[in-house]
Formats: sequence, C-alpha cells, structure tokens
Amino acid sequence: MRYLPGEAQQLPGNRASLAGYQARHFLFDVADGVATLTLNRPERKNPLTFDSYAELRELFRALAYADDVKAVVIAGAGENFCSGGDVHDIIGPLTKLDMPGLLAFTRMTGDVVKAMRACPQPVVAAIDGICAGAGAMLALAADMRLGTARSKTAYLFTRVGLAGCDMGACALLPRLIGQGRASELLYTGRSMGGAEGERWGFFNSLHEPQELLAAARALAQRLADGPTFAHGMTKKMLQQEWNMGVDEAIEAEAQAQAICMATNDFHRAYHAFVAKQKPQFEGD
Repeated sequence: MRYLPGEAQQLPGNRASLAGYQARHFLFDVADGVATLTLNRPERKNPLTFDSYAELRELFRALAYADDVKAVVIAGAGENFCSGGDVHDIIGPLTKLDMPGLLAFTRMTGDVVKAMRACPQPVVAAIDGICAGAGAMLALAADMRLGTARSKTAYLFTRVGLAGCDMGACALLPRLIGQGRASELLYTGRSMGGAEGERWGFFNSLHEPQELLAAARALAQRLADGPTFAHGMTKKMLQQEWNMGVDEAIEAEAQAQAICMATNDFHRAYHAFVAKQKPQFEGD
C-alpha cells in the first residue's frame, strides 16, 4: 500500500516528490533536501487535532518514498513547540466515544510515532517553550532534539486522569533518559526544563530562541549533505537493534555495512580521499 499525501507528485517506481506538497494542517516546505514541518497554531500553542494527527501520519509514511527529502526538521510556530491534543477539538469529543472509537484514536496517534521512526530520513526537533503531551511524544519520536533554556517538556497524561503509557512513552523515554528519570516524569506529569533536559540527555544541545530553528536546519542540512542511504541504514539499525542480543546486532550490522559498501557514495568517498577532496554524496 502506498501512503502518498494527496498533493505529492507521484513518480515512477512508487517514488514521490514532496517539494510541492501543500499541507492542510501545518506548514511544510522543502529546500536543498531539508523538509521543514511547522505546527502552525501559535495562538493556541500549536495543539494537534484529529485531522493534523492523520496528516502527520500520512506525511511521514510518504517520506519513505520521497527522493527529494534527505532530512526533516519539525518545529512549532511562535514561541512554543506543541501543547498536545487540542482540548476542544480532541479531549472533549473523546469523552463521548465508545471503546472501539477510543481505540481507533489511540492507535492512530501511535501510528504517527511509528511513521516518524520508520521513515529513513533523520528527524530533528526544534523545541522552544511548551512541549507537552502528544507534542512531547513528537519530540521523543524525533532522532535528535534541540531546545532552549525556556523549553518545558511534560508528559502530562496523568494530570488528566490517563496513564503515562501513551504513544510509546514507556518504551522510548526510559531508553533516552533512564528508567528512574522517565518514571518520575511519567508518574508526576511535571515539566522538565531545558537545562535539565540537556543534562539528562533529552536535548542534544540548547540554543537561544532566536537561533534555534537555524541551528536545527543547519544540523539537518549537514545530514542531508551526507551519505543519506547510509543515514537511513543507521536509523533502521538504531530501531531494530533494541530487540536484538549483541551477537544478533553484530551480524545485522555486518549485513547493513556490506550493503553500504556496495553504494556509489562509498566509492565516491574513497576516490575523494585519494584525491584529497571533500566527497560529494548523492545518496545512491
């Protein structure tokens, strides 16, 4: 099955160009191989709706087929990243759904995380201000996170009477910051500040708010200019090896690296080294 957003240009061989994709529920643009996705409801701190969840899921699925996107930046408009599910558009209606409807919703939100982790492109989250609930899960699903001193990340599900195990939080967060620290955040729902998040390993680095997006794009551009086929292999191995023993992981990496050694990028790098030049990677 193909997951191509309606406005994506479909190319032969199940490939797609997302350069002209017109997003309906957020901002999206592609430049020099870097896609920037901006949640764009700053007056409400960029909350998610049923429709924006669904479009995010479809877009990240489509990235598996997008030849023109090599790395992704996800950010929020204004001075906040994302306040989570919209209280009026999501939370209220959820109180009226039956169990099949509730399960369909929770599976859809989880599919967004699955799609972000499954797309081959590295995803960099630029997190300023409020990053809460489902917004914190979008941040957690990214491959790298850049923040600011005023970032406030909260897995606040228990504060609305829900369990902390939402969208993969109990699997992903302990692996990033440790079991004890994750347990505290998931039980209490308290906010984790920017400096604390960097100290705990949640943030790769902190930046001034006015420099955050540029820093995230610069990191994404560096990745987009690199051996993108190999980056996709690295991302796949990072995900798959969670469920492997060491011996199985070593064998999986042997196979993955042998595949990468057959790419043109590997040969370009060798010839550039011999010529004392910088390699120009093309992702093939």
